[in-house]
Amino acid sequence: MAQNTVDEPIVDVEQALTKTELYIEQNKKNLITIAGIIVAVVGGYFAYKYWYVAGEETRARAEMYKAEDYFGKDSLDKAMNGDGVAPGFTQIIEDYGITPSANLAHYYLGVCLLKKGQYEEAIEHLKEFDSKDQIVGPEATAAIGDANMELGKVDEAITYYLKAAEQKVNPYTSPKFLKKAAMANEDNGNYADAVKLYERIKNEFSESPEGKDMEKYISRAKTLGNI
Repeated sequence: MAQNTVDEPIVDVEQALTKTELYIEQNKKNLITIAGIIVAVVGGYFAYKYWYVAGEETRARAEMYKAEDYFGKDSLDKAMNGDGVAPGFTQIIEDYGITPSANLAHYYLGVCLLKKGQYEEAIEHLKEFDSKDQIVGPEATAAIGDANMELGKVDEAITYYLKAAEQKVNPYTSPKFLKKAAMANEDNGNYADAVKLYERIKNEFSESPEGKDMEKYISRAKTLGNI
């Protein structure tokens, strides 16, 4: 029988430990410094997040309530720019940019700009907004689609409507934005794509207000597209 001619390396555990201990002893100051830096960085991060940012958020929330009130009353200029006493969304973003309230202010400001016909600026702020909320997140994405529709960028609008529909699939926002995508496809003459979306709404969201009203949209798109 053939013998293994390769010599197996023998690890001297005691010697290895001795070398490690020697290295630690020789580099003790450097290692302590490195450990101190790590502790300082981690501690600084948590202090920043849970003390500084939290404090800023408390102040931002307290100052933004009036702008939200103006937004609800459709007083867009005061919501955006303040009333001379309470700040508007623009100021909240400038003063408290790191906070969740400033993030939400981007959404409010984007919607205000959309209503005022300032579509490019609206898109900029709506893209700055980040939300995992099941309703508000898709609404913001679809608002970018609305702005693109107003700019005549129908293909981009469709992309955002479809993204909004899939962002948080639910029976409230998904059929609404699928319908917008379908109607935009009709505007582009893409009747076959429109029919597919209308039929998806009918099949997947039949209990939604949009789903209950799909037959006439399907019939119209098929007629116009000779399908």
